[in-house]
Amino acid sequence: MALLLSGKVAIVTGASSGIGRATAALFAREGASVVVAGRRRAALDALVSEIAERGGRATALAGDVTHEDFAAALVERATSEFGGVDVALNNAATLGDLGVSVPDLERSKWDETLATNLTSAFLGAKHQIPAMLKRGGGSLIFTSSFVGHTVGFPQMAPYAATKAALIGLTQALAAEYGSRNLRVNALLPGGTDTPMTRTFADKPDAVAAVEGLHALKRLAAPEEIAKSALYLASDLSSFTTGTALLADGGVSINRT
Repeated sequence: MALLLSGKVAIVTGASSGIGRATAALFAREGASVVVAGRRRAALDALVSEIAERGGRATALAGDVTHEDFAAALVERATSEFGGVDVALNNAATLGDLGVSVPDLERSKWDETLATNLTSAFLGAKHQIPAMLKRGGGSLIFTSSFVGHTVGFPQMAPYAATKAALIGLTQALAAEYGSRNLRVNALLPGGTDTPMTRTFADKPDAVAAVEGLHALKRLAAPEEIAKSALYLASDLSSFTTGTALLADGGVSINRT
């Protein structure tokens, strides 16, 4: 069976752990050469080593996704080492200042969440799109969330606002670049067993409460969300653009 991303070059941000790490590993197994990005160099190097041990190709670049020079450097690395960019998963994110109502939220905390979750995606797209167009098109993916789209949680306004805004960015770019064979989609995971989720679901009763929100009554494994990212990255989704793809275990429709 042919590999789904054979000959493709992918950039994955937020690849140090969780969904980003699982997706980078899966992309590599499916034939892509992968540039993995994040803040933790040691974790990225470990991922590159694992990919190489399985016969894949990857390179790591550590930095801050809120800086435009880092977004440019990722594209430069992909181009210099692997020849260009075909796929990008802009996945880096922060939960922001949870448990704080808007009147009590510091402006700096709002700005920090906006920069990490939304501005980084804009900067990524700004540099990834021209590189993809040079290759005749590609697949641009943003990791959004059901939070702010189908479900509202109290005291999560910055996170919800940024994740909802990513869907608007997705739709605008999909409309702008569809005629040039560049597809743009948002991936909306449900609760996933990642270090980020464990920051607020850190005890058995808290985990059970989050699991109970979902129709499937469990959290996703990062590898399950990675499979949805693979769908959007590959030709399996060749007629899919401008979508907000829910991979949320039914949390958006569950009332039980």
